Amino acid sequence: MTEIARDRASAGDGEGFFESLDPRTRVLSAAALIGAIVSLRDLWLIALALLIAVAGLLLAQAPLSALLHRLRHVEGVMIVLFVLLPFTTPGHPLVAIGPLTATQEGAIHAAAIALKVNASILALFALVASMEPLQLGRALFALGVPQTLVQLFLLTVRYIAVFQDERRRLAEAMRARAFVAGSNWHTWRSLGNLAGMTLVRALDRAERVSEAMRCRGFSGRLVIVSSAQPRRRDALFACAVALIALGLLSAQYAL
Repeated sequence: MTEIARDRASAGDGEGFFESLDPRTRVLSAAALIGAIVSLRDLWLIALALLIAVAGLLLAQAPLSALLHRLRHVEGVMIVLFVLLPFTTPGHPLVAIGPLTATQEGAIHAAAIALKVNASILALFALVASMEPLQLGRALFALGVPQTLVQLFLLTVRYIAVFQDERRRLAEAMRARAFVAGSNWHTWRSLGNLAGMTLVRALDRAERVSEAMRCRGFSGRLVIVSSAQPRRRDALFACAVALIALGLLSAQYAL
């Protein structure tokens, strides 16, 4: 989330359309849209939902590089889905490759899943991805998410980069000792030691952080205060999103 803000700043882009909205409105709107998208079954309606998500992405002025970086991993899974699902779903034959037969129902099912996943990711990216972790944590807490989960989310976001730095330093120390990865027992043993030492370093860091927090009066509960107040534009935007979600669901059940 912070990477998206940095990418937008480096690209010289201004604030997107959703930046002025209350974070709670953005989270609830994303949940409503994703819930409606997941409930769709008609391929044309799912494609329409994807176009709506793309329109929201354009309004958000999200950096294209960050979006493509995240979609790259998702599309790899979708390719595997397109390869396997048509050949494992019974139905009318579409293409025969040797003893394997791809079915029309499997291809449609794979296309529907791929469109749903991409539409959901684009909607989430447009509405939520540009929010700072603390801002998102406050919004989740204000919406009634248990404080333990919110604290776990905030601490994970805060310290995951610290643990990555620990692992990076260990990997650099291995390279300084002329370690070269290969397909042998020495490599696997070294990588296992790397994983184990990373966990040990993470545990030591967690204990030091816990002691520092207790020295500062931490009693087991973070003070999470949200000063944002919903405004008229939040109500109008929430109504628009609700109408879009209800329109998609109504069209689905009318078919």
